[in-house]
This record gives sequence, structure tokens and C-alpha cells, in this order.
Amino acid sequence: MQVDFAFGKSGISLTLPSGFDYRLLEARSAAPLPDWQAALNDALDSPVAGPALSALASGKRTAAISVCDITRPAPNRLVLPAVLARLESAGIPRSGITILIATGLHRPATDAEIREIVGPALAAEYRVENHYARNLSDHRHLGETESGTPVYIDERFVAADVRITLGFIEPHLMLGYSGGRKLVAPGLAAQETIKVLHSPRFMRDARTHEGSIADNPLHRELLAIAGMAGHQFMVDVALTRKREIAGVFAGEPVAAHRAGVDFVSRVMLERLDAPVDLVITTAAGYPLDLTFYQAVKGLTAAQHIVRPGGRILLLAACDEGPGADEFRAMLRTTAGAAEFLDSIASTPVIVDQWQLEKLAMVTTRADLYFYVPGLSADYYPSLWGRAYETAERALAAALEGLPPGARIAVIPEGPYVLAKVDANKEQGVMA
Repeated sequence: MQVDFAFGKSGISLTLPSGFDYRLLEARSAAPLPDWQAALNDALDSPVAGPALSALASGKRTAAISVCDITRPAPNRLVLPAVLARLESAGIPRSGITILIATGLHRPATDAEIREIVGPALAAEYRVENHYARNLSDHRHLGETESGTPVYIDERFVAADVRITLGFIEPHLMLGYSGGRKLVAPGLAAQETIKVLHSPRFMRDARTHEGSIADNPLHRELLAIAGMAGHQFMVDVALTRKREIAGVFAGEPVAAHRAGVDFVSRVMLERLDAPVDLVITTAAGYPLDLTFYQAVKGLTAAQHIVRPGGRILLLAACDEGPGADEFRAMLRTTAGAAEFLDSIASTPVIVDQWQLEKLAMVTTRADLYFYVPGLSADYYPSLWGRAYETAERALAAALEGLPPGARIAVIPEGPYVLAKVDANKEQGVMA
């Protein structure tokens, strides 16, 4: 069986040998909207909840719009023009509008990336600026949440008369789903806030995983922070497999995000009747697999369907290498996964430790195999798994020793597939 996997910008094709029980899990999606522009206009003028964007902006002088950075395929250049037109028609001057790249603790977007994120015309005509989480003085202290998280949010967002986020909704390894409140924190938060949100208190809670919203403590924490920051209006989209717009959800942030999550969860959920022996997966290709840091999401999504002691093979281009400096340093120097988890359990949080923590947690469930060609080979001993120089060798190693008929899940688009084992059916199989 030949399968095309999302990998970098161009993809990769592998031939899977016969003799195994394959289950191809492709990213489910609704059909693209026949007229996404009409749907966008309707969503802005007749939102899920709260006032229309024009009414919200009427009489105001400034607006801040938080948008995804280069690591997310959000269609900002499609959505922004309609949003900007309504702000200006309501009386907000162009000079009073700031578009903020919600980098969180990611590196700032380059000038070329800003043009890619918002489009060349908007990049030239509007103020588009990066968020810098490490500059505490750029943030306003808004107090603490009920659970004690210190809240520092970008002053440019908090000070604006109208505070908007633009994003898209997909499964997220910690938050359940992306979008909405995530464009405020961690997107526009200072590192003092982000470190707490990514501490073991949240990372190791069993409810902080893909597809988990209702009882997810991290989701609740971000809703609280977004409320403290005065988040007024959001525009999130759902995307098809080809990253076309399949749905638009706008308005009061909590209600609009809930509607978007309901839509995406109905569309994307794939159920298996039992865990598999091996998952062959990806980090969904460009831009999500630019770094190994981001590629970890392919592994965390796959862990929910692999049997204890099973295997996961990750195919990710990692064209920009490991990730930011802190993650790079930890990846080089950290000992075993169990030792790492023990070492950070009660120590001050270090930037980016959370992604390595999530990786370490996957290793407690499965053996890991990697084809990550953008990652220098001197990192391979630090991956808590086995890495190979070609995709074919990695595949052969992951298959070696599996019995005939072994169950294998094949996920060409990685974390864009929300897969779970049906608990009732699994119990029936195991009984």
C-alpha cells in the first residue's frame, strides 16, 4: 500500500508492506463553504452571540487584532480584510488599528513571514507588530486568576478600545482545541504567565489533552485570563483537509468558540474499536513541522490510540531544526525521560520545558521511532527513541518484529486527525 504523508511543503510517499492490518485515518473535514466570503460577512454581522463587529466598534478610536504566527495555517489574509473594513467603516482610523502577531514564546516573525501571515498589501498598509513575551515591561499586570496564575498581557492589546482575535480551531495537545482564548494567552502573554500555564500542574493533568474541553483545567484558566484582558470578539474558522474554509464562528468569544469546537469535534473524531500496535504519523507538514518542538504534537495525538508498550513512528521535516534556544539546549543535555520528569516536578519552570515534558510522557506509553531529517544527527541520542536517516529505514525499524496481522494506524496528517479508542468496544474486546 502506498501512502502520501504530509511532510514539509512537498510531502513524502511510502510503500507499506503487506501482511499487516492497516487502518488509514485521514483528516475528516466538512466540505468547503461554497461561498466563504458570504459566510464570513454573515458571521461578522450576525455573530453566534453578542453584538455585530460594526456595532462593537462604533464610536471607538483604537483596535487590536491578535493573529496566529507563522507556525499555524490560519487564513489571516482572507479573514482580515472584512474585519478591517468593518472597523474602519465604524469610525476607527487605520492609524488606530494594530495587528499583533501572537507569538507566545515563539521567535518573532520576520518581515517576509509577516507578509505571508497577513498578505503583502495589509503588511504595507497597516501596523503589524510582533509580540515579545520576554519583555515584561511591554505587558500590563492584570492581577491573578483564582488559581494563582499571574496575568501579564501585551499592553497594546489591553489598551485598545476593541480587542479581537483571529484564529482557527483544531485539536490541541494541551487545550483540547486551539483558537479563541489561545490568541490572548499564551499568544499575547508575558513569559511569567506562560511558564505557569505550562507548568507540571497543568501539563500532567489527565484532562489536558487533544479533544478535551468540558473539564480541562487549562482551558478554564485561559478563559479566565482572556476575560481579564477584555477579549471582546473572536473570528475563528474551521479548515478542510486542503485548508479551505469550512466554517466561520464569530462573536462573543466564549460562545463563538464553543460553537466552533462543537462543529470541529463532530467533523474530525475518528473512533477505533481497540488500540493499535503501531501508529505511523506526521506533524501535518508545513508549517507545523518546521521544528521538532512543534512536531511533538504528532506524537501526543497518536498516543491515545496505541496500546501500552506499542510503537509510534513520526515523520516530520523539521526544516528549522529543534526549535528555540532553550528547547535546543534541553534536548541536547537532558538524560532519560523518567529522570527528566522527576527533575522538573517541583522546580521553577524553564521556557519550553513543557514540550519536552509532553514528549517524555509519551515515552511512558510507547516506543518512539523518528524520521526527522532537518534535525542534526547529533540530537538523535537525545530523542528518547530511535531516529533514522531515511524514511524507509525508519519504517522498516518500526515494523521489525511485529507479528503478521499486527494492527497499524496510518495517519498522513498527524494531529489534524482526532482519533480515540471507543472505550466500550475496547472493554468488549479485552473481556
